[in-house]
Amino acid sequence: MRDQKSLEVLMVSMPLQGHINPMLNLAKHLISKGVHVTVATTEDARHRMQQNLQNTKVEFEFFSDGLALDFDRSDTEALVNSLKLQGSKNFSILLTNLTEVHNYSCVIINPFVPFAIDVVADHGIPCALLWIQASALYSIYYRYYKNIDHFPNLEDPNEKVHLPSLPVIDVRDLPSFMLPSSPRHFWNLLNDLFKSLDKVKRVLCTSFYEIEVEIVNSMDSLTPIYPIGPLVSPFLLGEKETNNFKLDILSTEDSCIEWLDNKPPSSVIYVSFGSITILSQKQMNNFASALKNSNKSFLWVIRSHGSNNSSGPELPLEFLEETKGRGLVVKWSPQEKVLMHPSVACFISHCGWNSTIETLVTGVPVICYPDWTDQRTNAVLIENVFKNGVNLKCDEDRVASTEEIERCIREVMEGPSSLKIKNRAIEIKESARKSLQEGGTSHQNLDKFVNGFLATNTIHG
Repeated sequence: MRDQKSLEVLMVSMPLQGHINPMLNLAKHLISKGVHVTVATTEDARHRMQQNLQNTKVEFEFFSDGLALDFDRSDTEALVNSLKLQGSKNFSILLTNLTEVHNYSCVIINPFVPFAIDVVADHGIPCALLWIQASALYSIYYRYYKNIDHFPNLEDPNEKVHLPSLPVIDVRDLPSFMLPSSPRHFWNLLNDLFKSLDKVKRVLCTSFYEIEVEIVNSMDSLTPIYPIGPLVSPFLLGEKETNNFKLDILSTEDSCIEWLDNKPPSSVIYVSFGSITILSQKQMNNFASALKNSNKSFLWVIRSHGSNNSSGPELPLEFLEETKGRGLVVKWSPQEKVLMHPSVACFISHCGWNSTIETLVTGVPVICYPDWTDQRTNAVLIENVFKNGVNLKCDEDRVASTEEIERCIREVMEGPSSLKIKNRAIEIKESARKSLQEGGTSHQNLDKFVNGFLATNTIHG
């Protein structure tokens, strides 16, 4: 076995906050074990990354995605297509240059840069995948794209889906990228990934075994997956706060923490729907009415959309005045600090995986209002598998009524099931931390990856 300190790894990711941060959290673990880590992402993120990610002991490299730096990358179809055609060539050039000075044991990619798999294979370097969603999502996609299990008519949102180790779910609650209603380039992106899986030597996931036991076990006979999470900021695990391994794209309003300091324990409803989801005006009104009627304190993140701040929904007139003193609205919050704060009682969330796993680690119950991608499936997991929250029931237009929101707030904060949900959330929190401690399941999987897979797969030099 080579000396552990000589091991080198290259990571490849899109420069999105929800994509790069799990990579950086893994990088922190690897660096602590003496592994040298390089992270490669697209050139348009160079300035942002260098500003935000200094003193990480991570080496950053950049390649062009094939688009002009001033191109609007919210045009995801153009971005995905350019990455596949031009980005792959540019990444190949970068990898050729890097291997002249680095002796990589492995290249770790995330799921949304599948073009990198063939490039890495052409260079003769072992490739691993870091799955940055729930293990359940990997299982669903794998069984679908590999034609392992029968799926019903995906055009009918009411059809029931029966899959091993998962609760029966409606088609509407499957990951949106595999549904006919989703833009085709997203479907193709994941199809490219799963077609290339035979070139991937190890699949790691950011979840932890204890929360998805049956799901992980069910994949053993197909393609083993190795949970090494929760891959979250060390701060969420009770360690000293540091921003060295974290990318924050938006500026946070830290003053909200002082506001929380003045609230009683477990009294505040935290509301945030991530950096992408935009509520309809009707849904905004319903959330506002429910929060006002609850007579409970709340911290609500409402992002500005557009340069004139007028392209998104607006709060009802008089709302801020009517909730003055018990309500605070901010444009962006330091979410980790919020979820760790003892005043926070529950989280009304869009259920993106990063937010979801943060709630699992902090023991905060969840009220789910999912939108797209993996979020609806995550909401099913939260209510039926993890059992640390409830899912808002919506109408055909995906609108949750004021009364339904009020019902869920009561159920999580004061109803007969609230204690059960809170106790379950705390139980998950404890198992999450144990999984990363010496002898824990994730700790063992990470050790096997470094001391076994990496140490025996160095082929250059």
